[in-house]
Amino acid sequence: MSKQIDPRGPRFGAGITAIVLAIILLTIPSALATVLLVIQAAVFGIGAFVGLHAHPYGAVYRKFVVRRLQPPKELEAVEPPTFAQLVGFVFAATGLVALVLGSTFVATIAVGFALAAAFLNSVFGICLGCEMYVIGQRIFN
Repeated sequence: MSKQIDPRGPRFGAGITAIVLAIILLTIPSALATVLLVIQAAVFGIGAFVGLHAHPYGAVYRKFVVRRLQPPKELEAVEPPTFAQLVGFVFAATGLVALVLGSTFVATIAVGFALAAAFLNSVFGICLGCEMYVIGQRIFN
């Protein structure tokens, strides 16, 4: 059986991610945008490669937010949001490489896609990476 998590944690993290990505998008090309993109790529990488239990935004949620809420009405499997972190990592890494190579257009597109996905998750609870995971499971299983 898959480990189950409170779905509000990844949604909270998506809200922080959306804010960070919006700042990056508004400041491309700049040192601030590059530094924030390095940090956000690292955050995505931790979520994707180490696990959501180590995710920095998830730690903030668990330490300061969840204790003020009622228990979740339902839980979700950890695999889809973990895959979503991998998708976010790919977009952030693409944007970072593009910035370093001087391609602000490609960086803007990559960050914009990541921002759109984070916004949809944080505001509407629509996790595009999670949906990609489910579709992939149907295709490959």
